[in-house]
Amino acid sequence: MIALIAAHLVVALFAPTLIGRLGTRAFWILALPPAATALWALAMYPAVSGGPPPVEVFPWVPSLGLELAFRMDALAWLMTLVVSVIGVLVLVYCAGYFAEDEPGLGRFGACLLAFAGAMLGLVTSDDVLMLFIFWEFTTVLSYLLIGHRPESRASRWAAMEALVVTTFGGLAMLVGLIMLGEQAGSYRLSDILAAPQPGAYTVWAVILLLVGALSKSALVPFHFWLPGAMAAPTPVSAYLHAAAMVKAGIYLVARLAPAYSDLPGWQPIVLVLGGLTMLVGALAALRQTDIKLLLAYGTVSQLGFLTVLNGAGTPKAALAGLAVLLAHALFKSSLFLVVGAVDHATGTRDLRRLTGLGRRMPLLCAAAVISAASMAGLPPMLGFVGKEVAYGAFTSDLTDPVDLAVLAVLVGGSVLTLMYSLRFIHGTFSTKPGVSELDLHELPRTVVYVPAILAAATVVAGPLSQSLEAPLLAHAALMGQLPESAHLGLWHGINAALLLSVLTWVLGFGLDAIARRRDTAAHDARVQRTGLGQASYRYVMRSLDRVSLEVTGAIQRGSLPLSLGLILVVYLVLGGGALLLGRFDWAGAPMVWADGPAQAITAVAVAFAAFASVRSRRRLRAVLLVGVTGYGCAFLFLLHGAPDLALTQVLVETISIIVFVLVLRRLPGRFDDDPSRRTLVLRGLLGVSIGIVTAALAFIIPTWRTATPASVGMAERAYDFGAGKNIVNVILVDMRAWDTMGELSVVLAAATGIASLVFLRETNVEGARRKLGEILARRSRVTVSGVGDRWLAEGMTLLQERRSVILEIVTRLVFHVVIVWSVYLLLAGHNSPGGGFAAGLVAGLGICLRYLAGGRDEVRATLPIMPAVPLGIGLFLSAGNGLASMLVGGDVLQTWDTYLQVPFVGEVHLVSSLVFDIGVYLVVVGLVLDILQSLGGALDAQIEASPGRTRDDSPAQSDDHRGAPPRHGEDVAKEHLRVMSIHDDRYREHRPDDEDDPHELDERRTT
Repeated sequence: MIALIAAHLVVALFAPTLIGRLGTRAFWILALPPAATALWALAMYPAVSGGPPPVEVFPWVPSLGLELAFRMDALAWLMTLVVSVIGVLVLVYCAGYFAEDEPGLGRFGACLLAFAGAMLGLVTSDDVLMLFIFWEFTTVLSYLLIGHRPESRASRWAAMEALVVTTFGGLAMLVGLIMLGEQAGSYRLSDILAAPQPGAYTVWAVILLLVGALSKSALVPFHFWLPGAMAAPTPVSAYLHAAAMVKAGIYLVARLAPAYSDLPGWQPIVLVLGGLTMLVGALAALRQTDIKLLLAYGTVSQLGFLTVLNGAGTPKAALAGLAVLLAHALFKSSLFLVVGAVDHATGTRDLRRLTGLGRRMPLLCAAAVISAASMAGLPPMLGFVGKEVAYGAFTSDLTDPVDLAVLAVLVGGSVLTLMYSLRFIHGTFSTKPGVSELDLHELPRTVVYVPAILAAATVVAGPLSQSLEAPLLAHAALMGQLPESAHLGLWHGINAALLLSVLTWVLGFGLDAIARRRDTAAHDARVQRTGLGQASYRYVMRSLDRVSLEVTGAIQRGSLPLSLGLILVVYLVLGGGALLLGRFDWAGAPMVWADGPAQAITAVAVAFAAFASVRSRRRLRAVLLVGVTGYGCAFLFLLHGAPDLALTQVLVETISIIVFVLVLRRLPGRFDDDPSRRTLVLRGLLGVSIGIVTAALAFIIPTWRTATPASVGMAERAYDFGAGKNIVNVILVDMRAWDTMGELSVVLAAATGIASLVFLRETNVEGARRKLGEILARRSRVTVSGVGDRWLAEGMTLLQERRSVILEIVTRLVFHVVIVWSVYLLLAGHNSPGGGFAAGLVAGLGICLRYLAGGRDEVRATLPIMPAVPLGIGLFLSAGNGLASMLVGGDVLQTWDTYLQVPFVGEVHLVSSLVFDIGVYLVVVGLVLDILQSLGGALDAQIEASPGRTRDDSPAQSDDHRGAPPRHGEDVAKEHLRVMSIHDDRYREHRPDDEDDPHELDERRTT
C-alpha cells in the first residue's frame, strides 16, 4: 500500500514534464499507478473476504506517535477499487478530452494523479492523523483542480467556495480525531473503533467528525458547494464529485457507524440531514437546464441517500449502502463523462438546445440510458440491486415510526430520482420539435468508449452482484447479526421491497409525463435564484470580510510602532500576568550575576549599545548599534563554550546588517518622526517593562522546570545517533530534523513573500529569466573575443560613481576563498563548528560582496539561475533524504554512515545527513540570492531612475570624460555598439511594462 501511494506521488511529480513532451498521450502513462492499484486490489479479494485484514505499519515520527499505518479491510478494499478503476478510466478519458494546447495541462495531470494517491491513502489509512493529512491533501488538490482555469471568475469562486467549506469541516474533524485518540490512548483507527467509550465527551467528538464528513460529502447545509464545483473540467466532476472526493465523507460515516451509530445525536444528524439532502437535491435537479448541473444536484441527492444507508447502523442498510456506493460511482461517473462528450461535440450543455443526439450519437446515448436506468433503480442494473436491499432494510419492522419515516423519504427521493433521470435522457438525446440540430465535432474514441465501458460495468455488475457481496457482507457484519435476507441479487421474490420499487416506477413515470406536458418556463427561470445555503455562505464571508476590515482599520493602520506596540503589550500582559499570579520564591532562588569579568564587560557593552541605539537620530548609526548587541550575544555564546552558535550568530547578524543597509539607501539619513514627550514616556515605560519581564522569565523558567530537559543525553547520543561530534549540527539534521524541515519551509515562505510583495516589476519571472539569458550570452561573447580586462564579470555595467576598483580587486581575490571556506564548513560541520546553515550564510556573504562590488548584474553573473532553483532543490534534498532512508528499510530521516578509503586522502567518514545539510545550504543561498535580486536589485533600479539622473550615464562615457584616448574606425564602432548594448539593457530593465519597444530601440541606436 505504501509503495502504491508513493508511486502515485512520484509519477505526479513528473507529470508536467511528461505532458510537456508527450502531450495528452502522457495521460496513458499517468494511468499506470491507478491501474497497478486496481490489479493489486483485485488480487487482495481473498484476503479481505475472510480472515484478518492485511496491515502495513511503518514508523514515521516515533517521538510524536505518528506512523504510516495502513489497513485493507472490506470497506477500504471497496473504496480502493472504486478510486483506482475509475481513476484509470478518467485519466484515459483525459487523453482524448483535452486539446494539446490546453493551458496548465501539466499541472492538471499532476494534481489529478496526486489526488488519486491521496484518496488511496485516505481510505486505507489506519492512523487518524495520517487520515487527516490525506483528507486535507484531497481538499487542496480539489481546489487546484476546480480552479484549473484561473482566468474564469466562476472557476475561481467555485474553487474558493469548495476550499473554505471543506477546510472548515476538516478542522472540525481534526479536533474530533484528536479527542478520540487522546481518550483511547492510541491514534490507530482500528483501536479506537474496537473499544468505543460512551459519554458526552465521545458524543461531541463524533459530532465533530460528522461535521467533517457532511461538509466533504456536500450534505445540507453544506450542499451548495458541489453544484458550484461544476465549473471544473468534466473529468474532475466525474472523478472527484462522483466517485472519489465526495465519497470520502460517506466512507467516514460507514467507518464510524459500527462503533458510534448508537450514540445520542448520531441518528438524528445522519438520518435527518441525509434524507433532507436527498429530497432537496432531487427537487433542485428537476429545475436545471444545464445537464451538468442537473447531474450535480442529482449527486447531492444520491449522497444524502448514501449517508442514510451507511449511517443507519443496521447490517442490511450497511450492505445496501456499499452496493449503492459502488453503483453510484459507476453510473454517475459515466453520466458526467457523457456530458463532457456532448459538450465537446456540440459546445453547449443546455438541454433546451440539444436535439436529435440519440440518433446521431448512438453509443453515447446507449451508455447514458443504461447509466440513467441504474441511477433510477431500474432492473437489471446494479442500482436496482442496491435500492432493493435499501428498501428491504427499512421494511422489516413497519411498526417503527423512524423506519417508516425513513422509508417514506427514500421512496419519495427515489421517485424524484427517476424523474430527473428521465429529464436528463429526454433533454439530452431526444428530438425536440422546432429546435435546430447543432453541428457536431468529431469525438476522439476514448471520449466515447470510456463512458460506454462504465455503463457496461453497471449492466454486468447487476446479475453478478452476488459474487461481489462477500467483502460487503464482511463489513455489514460489523453492525450485528446479518438476517437471512441480507443478500444481493436481482430477485428476492415478491415482497414489500419489490412492491415499493413498482410504486416508485409508477409514480416516477407518471409524474414525469405530467411534468413534460406542463410549461416549465417558470420553473426554469427560478433556477438562477441563489439557494439558502449559498446565500448563507456569502453572508458569512461578507461578514468576515467586514469584521476583518474593521479590526484591521482599528489596530493595523500601517504603523510599525503601533503594530510592534500591540505585540509587546500582549506579551507584557501574558508574561507579566504569569509572574504576578505565580507564587515564586524570589528570595530563595540562587542568582549568579556573571561567571567572570568578560561576561560582565560584554553585558555592559550590549546594554550601552542598546541604549545608544534608542537615542540615535541617524538610521545607519542605530542599525550598527543594534548589530553590536547581536555581536555581543555571539561573544557570550563563545564565552559559554558554544563556538558553533557564536559563528552562526555572527553570520546572521552580518547578513541582517547588509539587508538593513540595502533598505536604508532609499530612506532619509535621519529618523523623520518627532514624538511628543508623552509618546517618549510611554515608549520608555513599555521598553523597561518588557526588559524586566523578559529578564524575570529568563531567570524563573529554568528554576521552575518540572520535567527532564530535552537536552539531557544529547551530548552522549550525538555520535551514536547522528554519527557526529558537533552536537548542534546533529540536533539540527538528525535529532530535530523535522524542526529544521519546518524552518526551511518558513525560509521558502519568506523568500516567496520577498519576491512577490517587495518589488513586483523587478521580480517578474519572465523578465528575470530573459535578463539571465542576456548576461550568459554577453559572458560567452567576452570569452570568445578574449576580452579579459575586467576584474568582475559584469563590473562595466555598474554606474561610474558606484565603481570602486579596490573593492573589485578585493572581491576577485577574496570571493573564491569565501566559497571554499563555506564548502569546508559544510563538510566539516558534523564534527566541527559549521554545518549547512552557517556554510550557506558564508556563501551568501560572498555573494553579497559580489553585489556590493558589481551590482545586481554581478549577482546574476555569479549565480546565473533563478532563486527558486536552489530553494526548490534544497528543500527536495532535505525531504528526499528522509524518503531515501525509508526506501532502504530505515526510519524517516534516519542517519546512515560509512567509512571510505580515498586515494591520497585516507579514510573519509561519510554521513547520510550531509545530504540534508546540503539542502539547508542551498536554501540559505537561495534566500540570500532572492534578497539581493529583489531588495537590492529593485532599489538599485529606483536609485538609477530617480530624478536628476539620466539613463545614458554609462561607464564607457565616463571613461571618455576621464580623458581616455579617442579611438577611430572599427574601434569606435565597436565601442559604440558595446555602449548601446549596455544602454539597451538598462532601458529594458527600467521599462514599466518590462517589454522592449523595437521602434524606440531602433530610434535610440540611430541617434
